[in-house]
Amino acid sequence: MKRRLDQLLASSGLGSRSEVKELIQRRRVTVAGVIERNPATKAAPAEVLVDGAPLEFPDGLFVLFHKPAGCVCSHDTREGQRIYDLLPPRWLARNPAVTSVGRLDRDTTGLLLLTDDTRLVHRLTSPKHHVDKVYEATLDRAPEPGLIEAFASGTLLLAEEEKPCAPARLVLRGGGEIELTLTEGRFHQVKRMFAHFGYEVRRLHRSRFGEYTLGDLAPGQWRASRPPA
Repeated sequence: MKRRLDQLLASSGLGSRSEVKELIQRRRVTVAGVIERNPATKAAPAEVLVDGAPLEFPDGLFVLFHKPAGCVCSHDTREGQRIYDLLPPRWLARNPAVTSVGRLDRDTTGLLLLTDDTRLVHRLTSPKHHVDKVYEATLDRAPEPGLIEAFASGTLLLAEEEKPCAPARLVLRGGGEIELTLTEGRFHQVKRMFAHFGYEVRRLHRSRFGEYTLGDLAPGQWRASRPPA
């Protein structure tokens, strides 16, 4: 879909509307191979080059990110190191803003999906869509086998909650190692579910979100991917 050239460049993180107009006036932007100096010209993202390079994520940003421990999924700089401090600065200038699909706690590691598509964020985080999220955790001691049925029952009611947790699949790996699959993402849900039965989660890592896995991504690294259909 074609959009105004200045709007397209600004939403891609290349500057404010006034800054990208200057970029255009300085003959650094081409549309379909021709230098374009009119900011109001309508152009398809794939037609546009800036200094000979195509726009980054012209159809919207969607990347997989391996969140390391010690950083928060907040845009607020007062909360300490953020995941956004580990990403290319130009992404933070995109409009709509780049955000994480759900959050992971400061000390939780693993897969985060990042996008600037607000509709996609809603679709992937809404409990009614039942998107699987797989967590690997280490508890302070080996859990009782009865937790498997308790988590799967759909009747577990956490403190200060009015609705029970959706059924969850718990796999015991031996010792304090477990794998837990959730279809919702409540505040500190994994830790609170185990705390309800007197267990402490000492390590928490998300290994899968829907169809996506980390693969060989190292902590702090990202890679572009196709958004879900």
